[in-house]
Amino acid sequence: MHLVQLTDIHIGREGEDTRGVDVRANFGQALQRIASLQPDHLVLSGDLCYMDGEAGIYAWIREQMESLGIPFSAIPGNHDQSALLAEGLGLANRLKNGELYYDQSWGSWLVLFLDSARGFLSPGQKHWLSQQLYSHGSHPVLVFIHHPPCLAGVPYMDSRYALQDRDEVLAILGDHAASVELFCGHYHVEKSLRIGRVGIHITPSTFFQIDMHQEAFSIDHYRIGFRQIWLQGERLLSTMWWG
Repeated sequence: MHLVQLTDIHIGREGEDTRGVDVRANFGQALQRIASLQPDHLVLSGDLCYMDGEAGIYAWIREQMESLGIPFSAIPGNHDQSALLAEGLGLANRLKNGELYYDQSWGSWLVLFLDSARGFLSPGQKHWLSQQLYSHGSHPVLVFIHHPPCLAGVPYMDSRYALQDRDEVLAILGDHAASVELFCGHYHVEKSLRIGRVGIHITPSTFFQIDMHQEAFSIDHYRIGFRQIWLQGERLLSTMWWG
């Protein structure tokens, strides 16, 4: 199975100044390239809106996705509103007490989509996560979440915008009997880490990339990127596309 993860697209209202970056054009460029690749599925992993979740922006994104014609899933980021995103993208039946988290099965892989829009996972969501991992036994698990469940060596983001309950979430993931491959965004960098059996892959934005060496906010560059993922039995391969 061939997947694409697209994250931190930060779509603003039509004509809105988004730091001088044409985020809609960037999104369109990424979708054009994705269309040529013809993946089996596309995952939008949060921060779909520029600043705050808006129904009109989600409706516009859905139009682009339906025009693309590739099945897709979505989760919210800290610049999204979970219920509005779910309603706008046809995922309202996945809401649980205002959070958008759910599961799918792709071959032998259990795929979990988590909601970290509030900067943490609710106790109910963490219990659900633990139960899902337990029920999948010794098979590998694929996880999509907006925030990395750890500090990632990006000083500006680590010190200000890290997942609040990251240690608890990482402990739940690390207790799984087999490997967990987790794909996230939020940090506007490309980076991969492994902590025990948990592989953490941070995918860059289609907005801008943050300088991962600076304590103060600093833009490294404006190249856009997305991640390709292949599931081959219980084997996973991943590579980046840069625009």
